[in-house]
Amino acid sequence: MTILDKIIAKKRLEVEQAKAVVAVADLESTPLFERACFSLSDSVRNEEKNGIIAEFKRASPSKGIINNHSSVPEVVTGYQEAGVSAVSVLTDPDFFKGSLADLVAAREALQIPLLRKEFIIDEYQIVEAKAHGADIILLIAAVLDPAEVKALSEFAKSLGLNVLLEVHNQEELGCSMVDSVDAIGVNNRNLNDFKVSLDHSLELVDLIPSRFIKVSESGISDPNTIRQLRNAGFQGFLIGENFMKTTAPSKAIKEFVSQL
Repeated sequence: MTILDKIIAKKRLEVEQAKAVVAVADLESTPLFERACFSLSDSVRNEEKNGIIAEFKRASPSKGIINNHSSVPEVVTGYQEAGVSAVSVLTDPDFFKGSLADLVAAREALQIPLLRKEFIIDEYQIVEAKAHGADIILLIAAVLDPAEVKALSEFAKSLGLNVLLEVHNQEELGCSMVDSVDAIGVNNRNLNDFKVSLDHSLELVDLIPSRFIKVSESGISDPNTIRQLRNAGFQGFLIGENFMKTTAPSKAIKEFVSQL
């Protein structure tokens, strides 16, 4: 099994356990479920922001613990002050050491779009995302077939959520583009072996229709890379480990942004 296979197998168990503990009706009755979501498209296109989607990430399967000392409010507030367009929070507990509590903590600190970074395979997780303050959900083409992408994205839109579709290659892109997706992200990290190459983004950018926000994900550690990607046609830039691996992510992102 690849790492991705292991994650999805564990996720199926996790979702069934969650359903047994908290009913959909209970999630739908939470105060956060009623709030109107911020628009990812509007925020990315806002000239006063920089297009960065900055991530709060404690750990990863490939790197192990990245940061176990920084708090969610401290980090995401620093991201917002640095002018990012959105914030991403990992909620997977087993492989990334995240939680839905992290999502709620981020929501309380932010006035910009918030992404639940998760391996979504079930509508239940989308209801969870809305109930815990997310504005955006992630759908990963590598773990969903085209019919699932369509069904899950349409369900998310029915709740008022934004949808970011993640692809890795031309095949995934070609069979997964639907009108219920707001943004298409090209992951520069291969989810099977976790190797990173910007070529993934540069090869696909012109194949993504202009009606979608174009996002390059992972492997971005230099302001010059953002300039290169922006010139190629990308509007959003998801950055995870680059800030979190430092002793002070809030300071690191402000230094990074000052060089853009």
